[in-house]
Amino acid sequence: MGLSRLAALHGVATSYSPSPDVTVSVPDDTVIAVLAALGVDAGTPADVRKCLAAAESRSRLLPPTVVVWADEPLPPALAGLPPGSTVTVEPEPSDLPGHPAGRPPAPLSMRARAAAPAEPVASGEPAPAPEAAPAPGAAPAWWIPPPHGVHRIHVRTPDNRRATATLVAAPPRLPQPPEGTHGFLVQLYSLLSARSWGMGDLGDLADLAAWAGRSVGSGFVQVNPLHAAVPGKPTDPSPYRPSSRRFPDPVHLHVESIPEYGHVRDRAALDDLRQDAAALSEAVLNKGALIDRDAVWELKRQALELVAQVPLTPGRRADYCDFLAEQGQALEDHALWCALAEVHGPDWHTWPQALRAPRSPGTARARSELLDRVDFHCRLAWLTAGQLAAAQRAAEDAGMGVGIVHDLAVGVHPAGADTWSQQEAFAHGMSVGAPPDAFNARGQDWGLPPWRPDVLAATGYAAYRGLLRGLLAHAGALRIDHVMGLFRLWWVPEGRPPTDGTYVAYDAEAMLAVLVLEAHRAGTSVVGEDLGTVAPGVREALARRGVLGTSVLWFERDWEGGGRPLAPEEWRRDCLATATTHDLPSTAARLTGDHVTLRHRLGLLTRSLEEELTADLTDTAEWLALLARLRMLPEGDGDEEAAVRAVHRFLRRTPAQMTGVWLPDTVGDRRPQNLPGTWDQYPNWRLPIADPEGHPVTLEEITASPRLHGLMEVLRPRKPHTAPPGERRP
Repeated sequence: MGLSRLAALHGVATSYSPSPDVTVSVPDDTVIAVLAALGVDAGTPADVRKCLAAAESRSRLLPPTVVVWADEPLPPALAGLPPGSTVTVEPEPSDLPGHPAGRPPAPLSMRARAAAPAEPVASGEPAPAPEAAPAPGAAPAWWIPPPHGVHRIHVRTPDNRRATATLVAAPPRLPQPPEGTHGFLVQLYSLLSARSWGMGDLGDLADLAAWAGRSVGSGFVQVNPLHAAVPGKPTDPSPYRPSSRRFPDPVHLHVESIPEYGHVRDRAALDDLRQDAAALSEAVLNKGALIDRDAVWELKRQALELVAQVPLTPGRRADYCDFLAEQGQALEDHALWCALAEVHGPDWHTWPQALRAPRSPGTARARSELLDRVDFHCRLAWLTAGQLAAAQRAAEDAGMGVGIVHDLAVGVHPAGADTWSQQEAFAHGMSVGAPPDAFNARGQDWGLPPWRPDVLAATGYAAYRGLLRGLLAHAGALRIDHVMGLFRLWWVPEGRPPTDGTYVAYDAEAMLAVLVLEAHRAGTSVVGEDLGTVAPGVREALARRGVLGTSVLWFERDWEGGGRPLAPEEWRRDCLATATTHDLPSTAARLTGDHVTLRHRLGLLTRSLEEELTADLTDTAEWLALLARLRMLPEGDGDEEAAVRAVHRFLRRTPAQMTGVWLPDTVGDRRPQNLPGTWDQYPNWRLPIADPEGHPVTLEEITASPRLHGLMEVLRPRKPHTAPPGERRP
């Protein structure tokens, strides 16, 4: 009982419900291990009693972080302050977004009052006048709303108790995308153009956006996470297991677009590198080779070394210096990790002891010794940020209402730059995953260390704020992978199976408030990937704040009423509607059953091939029957391209705010980009977009594809009927 109480005080679950009628108890060893990762010793009953007594006797006037939403009641932490308390809000520095330059914000001072007369607050001072009860949904009259931002709040009570906390003042909702917009979903590395260096790059992204906005009326292009990867031989190809989520990977640079590229003196060396890059692309596009990120980076790194020798013009130098100042310590730490990884390898746990802490004397010496390499990696971050901005400008110039939708991975690699530079913020010895469910009886372990919720709160969510600010700087919208992680995450102790994990709660109000605030400042929308197990109330809380969900056609059924496919009008409005994702079969593979035979070849089926094919055929037939009843499939059965068009015609008829088209679907690609449950059995994250026969196709070929244009025609908004002269409109 004591362990359960202690766990509850720290947001650690001692049981969970994989389904409404099932409750599973979490092993005590798991609870003890998770508490230890949070700095709580519960190893013995005596330890539990000691920590429980300390926690229950601890009285805080304010929690470490307080959230106030615009035009909503104050949270209990503020509304319940003793009458007569002095409250001072110290606004955030004026050099941050949202403040006029050169005008330091003045502190806001106020006095908490009660609805009935209170005791005098000081000798000889009369009691504050009683306050009328506020209207429903309104803050009390004594409260002076601060501007949107992340401030410091100071409280002093009449009995001289004091408290200071971070105050997050957030607008009530996120900006929303244009109604009914459609766009493409693509894994950028898979999109090779005729000029690519062996994988898709930011030049290709800008070109796709410019074409899509102008030629087919798309409102957005959503890409995979472009976070910096952990270098290695080979590098982990998954974009969802990065070294850092804060900074992008320079492997995505289009080298020829860098202004200094044209001034490199050693043209022969550049020409040799370009020829090698052309050979890489030729091998991928015409010889069946997989995308080789390491080979691409080796060529680009050599080219970028030559580019870095070109002096910056005065204007470019000023822009670079501004970038360094804006990014500050976070960029310097990231660049230093990159430089140290070149010398000592990519896992900082194996570095010399003196270098394993970012603020140690040994690290300070290394920072000085590796100054040139640190500057090189800072410059790469600057160049990449510039091309990210150029891609968003290209999208906006093409008339896109949203532009580039960037993707935020759920976590980072345990050996990467973020875990080195922010060690105190991570729960070491823990990994994020998923509990057992109907689709995976063994659960999942993603190998990603989670953030500690207590450290996030104590630091005012500084790491989270910096992460969001960096990602949103050049985005039209943000997709958040496993958005349920804003509320809770499944922690798995190191060395234990995922079945022995448990949920750890985060302060969802604070996580959402920071998200809404930063997105509001950037003017961006947010899409949450909320597929799979979702706790009660989570989708409602996200919708209230304007976070769109993700609805995938094949999963949209009336699960509580027999499982029939949902008609288009029954879909939710606040979502991105798609036919598939990077972790699922393409639409053509789903319609033909190719995804079942692929899983059979790899030994991934849990039933016989015949049983799986029968179940899959039944599922698909139900959807095709619905499409036929709705007269969305006039061509009838047996026409694959027509069926793909019908699926997207259906999506377009739903009330979804956004409709996403998986770019490989436009050319009939049958291969998934990622096949969960596999590692070296399948070339995850290394396939170029291909036609139905598996032949890779370039960006130029995709945009000229009749199949693509036929599909996109069904997504065009209907033009209003214009009556000829003299004809009356009905």
